[in-house]
This record gives sequence, C-alpha cells and structure tokens, in this order.
Amino acid sequence: MSDDIRNEHTGERWVYSPTVKDHFFNPRNLLLEDPAAGEFDASGMVGSPACGDVMHVWLKIDKATERVSDMKWKTFGCGSAIAATSMFSVMVTENGGMLLTEAVKLRPQDVMKRLGGLPNRKIHCSVLVDKAFRKAANEWFRTTGQVDHIQVDGARVIDAATGVTDKDIEEAVLEGSVTLEDMQKRLKAGVGASEEVRTDIEQLIRFYKEKYYG
Repeated sequence: MSDDIRNEHTGERWVYSPTVKDHFFNPRNLLLEDPAAGEFDASGMVGSPACGDVMHVWLKIDKATERVSDMKWKTFGCGSAIAATSMFSVMVTENGGMLLTEAVKLRPQDVMKRLGGLPNRKIHCSVLVDKAFRKAANEWFRTTGQVDHIQVDGARVIDAATGVTDKDIEEAVLEGSVTLEDMQKRLKAGVGASEEVRTDIEQLIRFYKEKYYG
C-alpha cells in the first residue's frame, strides 16, 4: 500500500484510514456561513488565522434534557482537523445526542478510535475541536447558571527561568516532544534547572503522553 503522507523531515509515513478520508471528503455538520444571531444556543472558537488552524463550533441544546441536539462547525485547518471535527460532531449528536456534561468528557483518543487512528503529529487536530466544544459548553453553563460545570484551562509556570508553563509542555508533547531532551531543545525548559524542575517537566511529559497517546 502506498503512503498517503510522508514527512520529508522525519521520514514518518502513514496511510489515512477509510473513515478519515470519508469524513474529510464528506464532512458531516459542516457550516459554510456563520449562522444568524440566536440560531444556536452556544458557540466556541479557538485558534488564530495568523498562527494556523481555527475552529468555530455552534451548539443547540435540548433545554429539557441538556442533550446536544445539534452541532455545526467551520474550520480553517488540515484534512485531519476536518475529519476529527466531523467525527466529533457525529459522536455528540448521534442516538438522540449526548448529555452535555458527558460530551465535555470526550477525549482525543475517543475521536481517534472512531476515525481508525491519526498520525502522532496530527493528534493536536482532534484536540482543537475538543477545546472549541468545551468553550461552547462553558458558554451554555454560564448562561444557565451552572457555574460548577464550567471547565477552565489554566496555566502554571513550570520553569521560572524560561517562563515555560504546563500548557507549553502540553502543546510540545502534542507536536512530538516526548522526552526531557526534546523539551530542552524545543523550549529550553529544564536547561540548567534544579532537579525539582526537571522532575516536574518529566512528570508532565508522562501525563500528557498518557492522555494523548494512551
């Protein structure tokens, strides 16, 4: 079987699964134009056109059951981002829709399993929709007074000398930096730092490796 993709720098090769190809060429729940005001109950957006991928999602919530009755989305991103978002939208709306409190617990691994896998360097694509969805869910929880359900991503400085945070390390792991040496090369994190700082970095690397790669 021939490669669909070969990374010219690392030599990594992969063939996209039939499911990924299907959701890329036939995306479900795609919205080409922004909806009218008030058409949806909540929305969330992550990313920046200046930096790369952008993801915008819109949700309709059944007010009696708080199930996700509809999810539409629009993205500026790669084929993996499109396929991951399309699949995510199916997962949260199928079979009458997931409870919103359960939908926010979906992990990137859940999306990748349904897609039949994604290359390691494309795992961040399934994280993009997850973050946009949680922003929309937070908007719903906020407007309905359910502040105890709001999930907020904080950032904690891990290496004060370089200003590297836990979120910087998370993003680096998603991009393939999975050892302390990788982090030192990529972020300068831990270079000349105390043993305590290096241990914190290594623990975070293990945590995010397990979270995203299983």
